[in-house]
Amino acid sequence: MDIRSFREFIISEDIVKALNGLEYDVPTEVQARVIPSALEKNDLMVKAQTGSGKTAAYAIPICELIEWLENKPQALILTPTRELAVQVKEDFINIGRFKRIKAAAIYGRHQFSLEKAELKQKTHVVVGTPGRVMDHIEKGTLALNKITCLVIDEADRMLDMGFTRQVEAIIKELPKERMTMLFSATMSDEVKSISSNYMRNPICIDVSEASIMTADIEHFLYTTDEEDKFVLLTDVMIVEKPDSCIIFCSTKDRVDMVYDRLVALGYPCNKMHGGMEQRDRLSAMLRFKRGEYRYLIATDVAARGIDIENISLVINYDIPLDEENYVHRTGRTGRAGQKGKAISFVVPTQTRYLHDIEGLIGFKIQEITRPVKEEVSIQKLSFNEKMNRAPQIKKMKSDQLNKEIMKLRFTGGKKKNLRATNFVGVISNLEGVKAEDIGIITIQDTLTYIEILNGKGPLVLEAMKNTMICGKLLKVTKAE
Repeated sequence: MDIRSFREFIISEDIVKALNGLEYDVPTEVQARVIPSALEKNDLMVKAQTGSGKTAAYAIPICELIEWLENKPQALILTPTRELAVQVKEDFINIGRFKRIKAAAIYGRHQFSLEKAELKQKTHVVVGTPGRVMDHIEKGTLALNKITCLVIDEADRMLDMGFTRQVEAIIKELPKERMTMLFSATMSDEVKSISSNYMRNPICIDVSEASIMTADIEHFLYTTDEEDKFVLLTDVMIVEKPDSCIIFCSTKDRVDMVYDRLVALGYPCNKMHGGMEQRDRLSAMLRFKRGEYRYLIATDVAARGIDIENISLVINYDIPLDEENYVHRTGRTGRAGQKGKAISFVVPTQTRYLHDIEGLIGFKIQEITRPVKEEVSIQKLSFNEKMNRAPQIKKMKSDQLNKEIMKLRFTGGKKKNLRATNFVGVISNLEGVKAEDIGIITIQDTLTYIEILNGKGPLVLEAMKNTMICGKLLKVTKAE
């Protein structure tokens, strides 16, 4: 399907404006094939590798179909990990920015009471992990009666993690009349059973996994002994001199070991694994995305669904024992048409796992000889110079979109009987301000947060310092 612009889809100008701000230019293959069918509310079963643009493929039509005036959630997105839930929520907020789409993320190890309070607000889209979604359903804090769309994202990973019963239990609680979209990198019998049991004549869309891999990623391997891996790692890093690199390890203890040894050598790096506090994991991911350090040492928690641009190198310090994880790990590089490289360290006793990987990807990974000492020594000077340079902080796609947005904080909320309509009525009557300049409004018990769009924030901030709402003069400041 040769679609060259998002304007070719039947979507509103508000969505197109947000996509332009995000620098989404030409739709990817999965977007070109999914969006038209989703806009027609068809059930879809999509085989697509992470990195193919699938989040936007379902977020764009959902944002288009959302009824803004409806306060209860209309779309539920299930994800296997907390990191992916947070990322998908942000994608919905950015794509639905000018339509004022409100999205919430709910997941384990996050304060339940905060989620409960957020879900009491107007919420159009809920993104969550199955366990936490089920918790809210059982406690009656997540309204389901207006859900018209369910997305099961990374379905194979979700089922591999043991969420099958929870996913099925959630589906049974949802309205029967809904659109269901299932996205998966692989189509196991278990994934297909969800389709046959809970979807209505789904349209199957297959975006070739192998073609995505072979087009943009070079694959190499080194054969090494276990005790020699770390020396090999440092030699490879010196020779390759990547701008941005993820080093995958099999366990959190191995991540800690590699991280500690690299920090001791002065490498700018961070780590990420399931044993860390959620805020530390999210912080590590965000700072890596922004380029504050070059190296992220991680378990497979960073292998699925996390969108980071311009990763030039992925190193499998430990070869994955599940061949499908190789696809997801290496899919972190070579994204969005960029070239990438994947290097794996293979211990002789693990060759059967290598053969399984090669069987899945359909080609033999080239074995190369390890860098010799002379080459490492020659490259060391330029490597050190690069390490000593201050990092160039990357601009996120959302930065351009959000630069004309200011969030204001008002000291008044539900306890003063304030409603969103009260704020909209007053602010839209200010000179030079229109209703479409008002973004997402979040009203808490004693505070209200309002996003002001289109560069009108400073004007509204100054005007509201002397303007009453419902007969009350509220203190207003720029929110952090």
